[in-house]
Amino acid sequence: MQTMDSFNFAGKKAFVRVDFNVPLDENFNITDDTRIRAAMPTLKKILQDGGSVIIGSHLGRPKGPTAKYSLRHVLPRVSELLGVDVDFANDCMSDEAAAKAAALKPGQALMLENLRFYAEEEGKPVGLPETATEEEIAAAKKAVKESQKEFTRKLASYADVYVNDAFGTAHRAHASTALIADYFDADHKLFGYLMQNEIMAVEKVMNDTQRPFTAIMGGSKVSSKIDIIKKLLEKVDNLILAGGMTYTFTKAFGGKIGNSIVEDDKLQLALEIVDLAKEKGVNLVLATDAKIADSFSNDAKTAFAPVNDIPDGWEGLDIGPESEKIFAEVIKNSKTILWNGPVGVFEFDNFDHGSRAVADAIVEATKKGAYSLVGGGDSVACINKFGLADQVSYVSTGGGALLEMIEGKVLPGIKAIRGY
Repeated sequence: MQTMDSFNFAGKKAFVRVDFNVPLDENFNITDDTRIRAAMPTLKKILQDGGSVIIGSHLGRPKGPTAKYSLRHVLPRVSELLGVDVDFANDCMSDEAAAKAAALKPGQALMLENLRFYAEEEGKPVGLPETATEEEIAAAKKAVKESQKEFTRKLASYADVYVNDAFGTAHRAHASTALIADYFDADHKLFGYLMQNEIMAVEKVMNDTQRPFTAIMGGSKVSSKIDIIKKLLEKVDNLILAGGMTYTFTKAFGGKIGNSIVEDDKLQLALEIVDLAKEKGVNLVLATDAKIADSFSNDAKTAFAPVNDIPDGWEGLDIGPESEKIFAEVIKNSKTILWNGPVGVFEFDNFDHGSRAVADAIVEATKKGAYSLVGGGDSVACINKFGLADQVSYVSTGGGALLEMIEGKVLPGIKAIRGY
């Protein structure tokens, strides 16, 4: 299989699927350009080889063309970072786009308008009325799938080689992330540097594990993390479960959780996870105390309490000092660390102390030789907030893709290149 370093892009046009789905403020200014910067090594290598690039991406979840989700908003930053004046096609399927792609010369770059302006990118019909019948929905889905083939073929026709560097969408079997690869032979489709690094990071954690292996899973719901929790229980030595799901476990044990978030229909599931951890010999670590608040606000009145004795009218928004020490001790003695999800409402400065303690412990363990992988949108935002991203082994750009890969699922965007 070709790699970025083995492939010579000289004289070639490369369609590069990137993930420029970046956050914008109300004035369409980029508030975090991490994903754009992450794609630069791949794009620059192609241009330096004497190739040209056709950049494809999505932005947001549009229901058809809309100025709000135009990739024009990110074009200036892409041009600035790439060091070339990137041209722009107003419609990824237009004759203009095809002509601009055909006219590209070595060292030049073109960005296509948002691929998701077309329903064919995702293969899902849009604009169906709420009153649509099952037959109408089925017919619309069939029509989109049929036209998706032509959409994919046309995108592929712009280029000589296909490069997938969009790990954040690798778990989607969309036209530009998976289906397009079928139009290129094995020697003309490859992963970009970012994809290569993401795949290597996950495979190192899951398949080349140095022990003890500790996973820290945050999040508000047990239900949204159940598949990955079960997968991790097959792999880890220690599993720290924190965040809002703490209170589902606490209530399942008969504790008093006040107004804390809870999934009342998942109490039995929480107990089953505890039993499964015992069965697998995994050290399941849960918070023992919490920083509580009398409202969901950064300015709320606060106190500390045992997690199983939170007064009515109060809710847990962060772990307490005792839990910080317990978590940190486990993390610092680990050789492989996976962190997905903050342990408190880190967006509020008054409730980010626990997540900072976890981050600091991961940094300390990394300095002692541990391999640490941080992934999932909130975890990345969290470690960026603390300015510690460069002090862990790897920070993933993927959310759902990362979790599905850890669960052992075959991602369509990876299979399309590898064949498995």
